[in-house]
Amino acid sequence: MRFSHLHEISALCAEESTTIGRLMIQEQAQETNTPEEEIFRQMSDYYEVMKEAVHRGQTQDTVSRSGLTGGDGKRLAEYLRAGETCSGDASALAMAYALSVSEVNASMGRIVATPTAGSCGVIPGVFISAQERFGWDDEHMVRGLFAAGAIGYVIANNSFISGAEGGCQAEIGSAIGMAAGAMVELRSGTPEQAIHAVGLALKNTLGLICDPVAGLVEIPCIVRNGLGAVTALAAADMALAGVRSAIPSDEVIDVMLEVGSAMPSKHRETAKGGLAQTPTGKRLTESLTRNASTKNKKS
Repeated sequence: MRFSHLHEISALCAEESTTIGRLMIQEQAQETNTPEEEIFRQMSDYYEVMKEAVHRGQTQDTVSRSGLTGGDGKRLAEYLRAGETCSGDASALAMAYALSVSEVNASMGRIVATPTAGSCGVIPGVFISAQERFGWDDEHMVRGLFAAGAIGYVIANNSFISGAEGGCQAEIGSAIGMAAGAMVELRSGTPEQAIHAVGLALKNTLGLICDPVAGLVEIPCIVRNGLGAVTALAAADMALAGVRSAIPSDEVIDVMLEVGSAMPSKHRETAKGGLAQTPTGKRLTESLTRNASTKNKKS
């Protein structure tokens, strides 16, 4: 890749009068020696999987194997259809779709890790709800995914995308930043605005710990996906309105690395701290352990 930082992406786009998505397609094709048409087709296939996950989460049973989660994506969509929402219809729909995809993941369904399975709902929630709202075609959305991919590439190579390494700021935070920047591009914002959206989004999740109850990607992971979709939309709106990240986005990514490295291990996906160690979190974990032991004895 000709870029390793977000400011380099912005500079290249300005120099070549192109978008982040188009730049990423060109770079990926060159790096992998694969025709651009094939690169685009592969990403189109991924987008189909995202749409299928949203549909499944909205129409089928998504109760997880643990029994801890499931059905909230449908509940939120029903609430949206019933009347005026507190956060606005656009935010509520993005939340509903993000929850649905995360619930499909928890129920062993097929998803796309964007950038991880634990944060798989944010980008589909933002993208598919926006596509329905604005009437964009799939080709436009796939180009947006390449923009998200370019942002994720920079984050992954300069910080973390894994909760086990950097806390939930790395998983949910990265997904929010990717979705926010891509949304700006989908709305015809400039590459510079898209990069500012990334910084605005990431600053709001710095220090977010990874504390899954019973070590499962369910509580609080699924809810964080839903709320993350809303944060991405808000950051995109800020950037499109001309709000800039006072701290350059590349520096925010560096801070994510610093904070994640300093984070105690109990707050990095070990289920030894945070919500996982609350009285209720412990009770749920013990209940699941007992149930699993009973099933093993019967078998």
